[in-house]
Amino acid sequence: MRLRTLLFLLLLIFVESPARDTLRVGLHPDPPFIIETAPGEYEGLCVDLWQDIAKDRAYAYEWVHYHDLIGMMRALDYQEIDISINPLLVNSLRLQMFEALQPFYISSMGVATTSVSRSQFQMFISNFFSVDFLKIVLLLLLFIIFFFGTLLWLVERRHNRYQFRPGFIGLVDGLWWSAVTMTTVGYGDKAPKTSVGKGIAIVWMFTAVIVISGFTATIASTLTVNSLAVQINQLRDLKSVERLGTVGATGSEDFLIRHDIFPSHSYENPLQALEALAEEEVDAIVYDKTVMRYLVSQHQLDNEVQLLPVTFNKQYRTFLLPKGSPLYEAVNPALVNRIHQADWPEVLRRYELEGED
Repeated sequence: MRLRTLLFLLLLIFVESPARDTLRVGLHPDPPFIIETAPGEYEGLCVDLWQDIAKDRAYAYEWVHYHDLIGMMRALDYQEIDISINPLLVNSLRLQMFEALQPFYISSMGVATTSVSRSQFQMFISNFFSVDFLKIVLLLLLFIIFFFGTLLWLVERRHNRYQFRPGFIGLVDGLWWSAVTMTTVGYGDKAPKTSVGKGIAIVWMFTAVIVISGFTATIASTLTVNSLAVQINQLRDLKSVERLGTVGATGSEDFLIRHDIFPSHSYENPLQALEALAEEEVDAIVYDKTVMRYLVSQHQLDNEVQLLPVTFNKQYRTFLLPKGSPLYEAVNPALVNRIHQADWPEVLRRYELEGED
């Protein structure tokens, strides 16, 4: 009986062991490196590169799709997959946890902003009728004028009936006085006569100087043409961007936070981020410049989105294996050999990846 049980266990091990001959290749859609054309079907630079390596080494493999990089990295750490072919950033932590192959592509983070192709007149009209501008002028400014005008009318209406008449028409007199005083026009047709009224007038005169200065600066800022393209030249300039977006749980987000730049918006993928930028939900997006350039071209966002001529944080990208993987000694030379072949630049151009800054 024991012998039969032992033989049965050995048979199970023998039957299951060939499954390890089929490599489990983890991937997560990341155009133009990995493009999911249909469920379970992929193309892209990394897919082409891996298929060439697998053909060279006669590897049988199967795709293992992941919805995010975090899940794929966890699976790689627990050796649930044999290799990840996403173009992952090589850093010190990943070198400690995984085996990194020879980098095959160098990229960098870029900045995308809304397009400034519209004329200054169009931008001015658009901003003039914007919600922010109307809030400043119609709500806050009119409220302050109404407050001081009403206050003076309540004080003067019984002692200065000719200039601040009773009833609603007198309230209009107060608003007129408040507006004229604030703008320093000073027609002199209405003036307080009581001591309390004169005190209110003095307070309003000095307050109006401060209010007008603040409103002038705010209105000028609101009506100014979008000039992010000339403002962002260095990394620290990103701190002045009020509505900054990036893709969550990525190297771009980590890089920004490490430099005390905290994005106000986080998106699930770069296409969603760029579409939000096109809708002016944010002022700028920071992410891999190669990926953004490809998505802007493929999804015809050129009229709404532009990439600035600045780059940050040069990144070396490659495949990762579990720590101590026996595949390293075979796959790494095959990868190096492939990227040094004469047609490799043509493969890069096929996915619009030539000439990375």
